[in-house]
Amino acid sequence: MLKFVGTAQAYPSKRGAELRAEDFREIADRYAVPTAEEQASRCSQCGVPYCSVHCPLHNHIPDWLRLTAEGRLREAYALSNSTSTMPEICGRICPQDRLCEGNCVIEFSGHGAVTIGSVEKFITDTAWEEGWVEPVAVGPARGQSVGIVGAGPAGLAAAEYLREYGYEVHVYDRHDRAGGLLTYGIPGFKLEKQIVMRRIERLEQGGIVFHLGFAVGREASLDDLRKRHDALLIATGVYKARGIQAPGIGATGIVEALDYLTASNRKGFGDAVPAFDDGSLDANGKHVVVIGGGDTAMDCVRTAVRQGAASVKCLYRRDRANMPGSQRETANAEEEGVEFVWLSAPEAFDGGDRVSGVRATRMRLGAPDASGRRAPELDPGGAFQLQADLVIKALGFEPEDLPRLFGAEGLGVTRWGTLRTDGRTMMTSLDGVFAAGDIVRGASLVVWAIRDGRDVAAHMHAWMRARADAARAA
Repeated sequence: MLKFVGTAQAYPSKRGAELRAEDFREIADRYAVPTAEEQASRCSQCGVPYCSVHCPLHNHIPDWLRLTAEGRLREAYALSNSTSTMPEICGRICPQDRLCEGNCVIEFSGHGAVTIGSVEKFITDTAWEEGWVEPVAVGPARGQSVGIVGAGPAGLAAAEYLREYGYEVHVYDRHDRAGGLLTYGIPGFKLEKQIVMRRIERLEQGGIVFHLGFAVGREASLDDLRKRHDALLIATGVYKARGIQAPGIGATGIVEALDYLTASNRKGFGDAVPAFDDGSLDANGKHVVVIGGGDTAMDCVRTAVRQGAASVKCLYRRDRANMPGSQRETANAEEEGVEFVWLSAPEAFDGGDRVSGVRATRMRLGAPDASGRRAPELDPGGAFQLQADLVIKALGFEPEDLPRLFGAEGLGVTRWGTLRTDGRTMMTSLDGVFAAGDIVRGASLVVWAIRDGRDVAAHMHAWMRARADAARAA
């Protein structure tokens, strides 16, 4: 049986400027863990499956671990696939240290969690290799169609379930490839792009129609789409970057995280990326400072290492214990040569037209805010400077102004700009228009988007079936 790299394993230290692709392969080989069967056999089959409880999809984790331990991989895959439309993707990018593995009783006992994510990835990769992955199970045609705005994880999950219910499904996305942040926001070393494209091709083969390069509000208004379809789902995600107000912020060399990651991913696809080729979005040989402490910031620092940056620093205003990103990702970044500058925030950017450094100040944690989290505050006399040729802003994402973009003034939003939905039906303020994923809950995890896609498909199915029944009765 092939070995696989356990997600709990960390990489040994090596300076980022010296680390190349062959080094990562060598590291992975040295840190290979036991076979999937051996790893799965560590599951205690405890009475209360905390791992499943803390999985947003409530995957049947102990059961498919048991099947894997017994060598019954096809059955393990079928069970894993029964609750998730993208198990091999979740196995690669879910923050298992905060979810299933972080709540493993073996972890509680101090013996290290079962590497659930790696087993999930392994059994699904095996299923693809062995031909066990079946086509989309298309239900009997209902004579109704659904339009989905957004081809990210929530939209893709909903599209598959709605197709299984028997609806004609059309997916609209403004990008040239489907997948959303799976395609352009997450680095290829964490999520290989052929894995995402393979899932999308399966959906296409199942009869789902993708309209790419299609921006709602430009190619058609939301009302136009409502006339084309019996129901709509808005699953656009949140793409508006949070800004920084500081002197020098407009200098060349200060870039948005998503622009940086998208350029890197496009190069991986073989696309022409002028802003990468001219060095604007390439970290090679540069002193890089990433501002932020979430998962996107971790993606940026680790991408910069792989691009051969001279140095990579991450500036975050809270301490390690209060950072929102994965602790596992942080540990991996440190061991790859990233330096974390905790309790620090930017005050200004030096260099005039082109950035040359970051002026920062030390922070300290003050009293808890309304959420109970200790708020950062300035630490007087703690000013310092960092050299920087490339500054990447990774402070998170907010919703775009969809009512304006979509030409839909009646589309209700919350005070945060997310779409307002009925908690029971997931419908927006517009009849027959539903919403799911980050555009409702705010920037969150891929696994929650998949869960939302699964849930909203069921609500849409119930609503359309009721309408069809009422029409027949009339």
